[in-house]
Amino acid sequence: MNEVRYFSRTPMPLEMHKVCIVQKTNLPPVERRVEAIREAGFNSYRLFSEDVYLDMLTDSGVNAMTNEQLGAMMVADEAYAGTMTYKKLSAKLTEIFGKTYFLPAHQGRACEHILAKTFVREGDLVPMNFMFGTAVAQISLMGGSFVSLLDDKGLQKQSDEPFKGDFDERKLISILDSEAERIAYVRIEAGTNLIGGQPISMRSMLRAAELCRERGIMSVLDASLLQDNLHFIKTREHPELTIREITRRIADAMDIIYFSARKFGFGRGGVIITDDEAHYLDMKAYVSRYEGFPTYGGMSIREMEAIAVGLDDTMDEVTISQGPAFISYLCAELSKNGVDVVTPPGGLGCHVDARKFVPHIPLAQYPAGSLAAAIYIASGARGMERGGIDEPWEDPNVEPFGAMELVRLAMPRRVYTVSQLNYLIDRLIWLKQNAHIIGGLRFPEGSKRHFYDALESIGDWPQALAAKFREDFRDSL
Repeated sequence: MNEVRYFSRTPMPLEMHKVCIVQKTNLPPVERRVEAIREAGFNSYRLFSEDVYLDMLTDSGVNAMTNEQLGAMMVADEAYAGTMTYKKLSAKLTEIFGKTYFLPAHQGRACEHILAKTFVREGDLVPMNFMFGTAVAQISLMGGSFVSLLDDKGLQKQSDEPFKGDFDERKLISILDSEAERIAYVRIEAGTNLIGGQPISMRSMLRAAELCRERGIMSVLDASLLQDNLHFIKTREHPELTIREITRRIADAMDIIYFSARKFGFGRGGVIITDDEAHYLDMKAYVSRYEGFPTYGGMSIREMEAIAVGLDDTMDEVTISQGPAFISYLCAELSKNGVDVVTPPGGLGCHVDARKFVPHIPLAQYPAGSLAAAIYIASGARGMERGGIDEPWEDPNVEPFGAMELVRLAMPRRVYTVSQLNYLIDRLIWLKQNAHIIGGLRFPEGSKRHFYDALESIGDWPQALAAKFREDFRDSL
C-alpha cells in the first residue's frame, strides 16, 4: 500500500472514499446528555440514537456501504428457495476462501448456535485463544465448557507486542493431549475482541490448526474480525504476501470458518463455510430448523447481494487499512495527551484503559462503566463498557479476563471523519483533566447484573461533571 506523506503538517489519516449519501446527526447539549444517560440507567447500550452524536458502541452492522453494494441490492433474486443470489455469494466465498460448502445464518451468534448444536455435547470442552461472550454462551447452553489459552503477553494492556491474540502454544499442546477425548473443536478468533481488538499472527493460527489436524481435532476459525487482522498480518508479519494470499493460506488450514458479515463483508448476516460434506449436512439440518431455508438462512436476500460485493472490498488493501489507520490516529493522539489506551493500536476500535483513567474508582463500582457514561456526558459519543458489566465477575477482588476494564470506542468503517475524531480527542483530554469528578456506578438492589440492565450513579457526580463542562465551555454544546 502506498503511504501518503504530508509536507506541512503532522500526518493524519486520509479518507480514501468520497461521500455519496449523508445522514444527519445530532449533538444534544450537555444538560440533555446527563438526562439521557440517567434515563438509560448509565448503560450506553440503552441510549437511543437520537441522543448520540458519535455512535462508537460497535462496528457490527453499522459500517457504511459502497454505491456498488447498494446497487447490487436492487438486483437481488428474492426467491424463497434456490435464489441465484445464494449461488452468487457461494461462488464468491469459494473464490476467496476455497471452501466448497456454504450455509447462511442471520448473524454471527447464529453461526455459533449452529456450531454448538452440531458439535458440542454435555461435558465437551472448546479450547480457544480467548473467550467471546456469544460463543461461550452457545457452548454453555449445550453443556460444554471453554478454556482460554491466550499467551500472557495478550493481557498486557500497554506494550509493543504486535500479535497479542496468539495462543500460548505450550498450553494448547497440553490441553490437546490431556483432554483430546472431550474436545469438540478448537476455536481460533482472528481479531481478539475482548483484549482490545488485538490480532493473532498467521503463524499462531496455522500452528494451532496443524496441532489439531495431527490429533484429529476440528479447527474452527471465527473470522468476524479477520478484516483488520489481515491488515496487521500484511503490515507486521508477511509484507511479501497479498491480502488474498494471506486469506487463502489461513482458510486452507481450517476445517470450518464462520463469521458475522455485520463485521466482515460490510453487510448484515452470517456465514459458515467448510469443505467437509458430512459436517455441512449435519449443520444444514439446524440451519433449516432455526434460521430458515438453507439458501437464505434468515438473511435478507438483498443483504446477501451486498455481502458478495463487500467481500471483494475486504480483499482490497487500501480499503481494509482505513479502519486501523483511524484507530491508530485516535490512539496516538490520546496517548500523546496522557490518556492511556491499549497499545499497540488494534482493530475494531480504540480501547481506553479505565483503571488508569479513573484509578480512584474501585472495581466493585465499575470504573469502565463509569468512564463510558462520563465520555458520553463530555462528548455525546457512545462507547462500550468492556469490563465487569459486560463480562460479570463474582468477586471484584479476583480479576477474571473481563476485569481488564476498558472502554471501547469502536470505529465503524467509512462513517466518521478525522474532524469528528479531533472533536472526540479534545473532549477526552478535557475529561482526563477532570477525571477526579467521575464517580462509580452500582446495580440497584435485587438486580441480576445483566449487561443490558440499568445502573445508578453513586452520588451526583454526573451533575457535577456537567457543571464543570458548562463552566469551561460556556454556551458550547
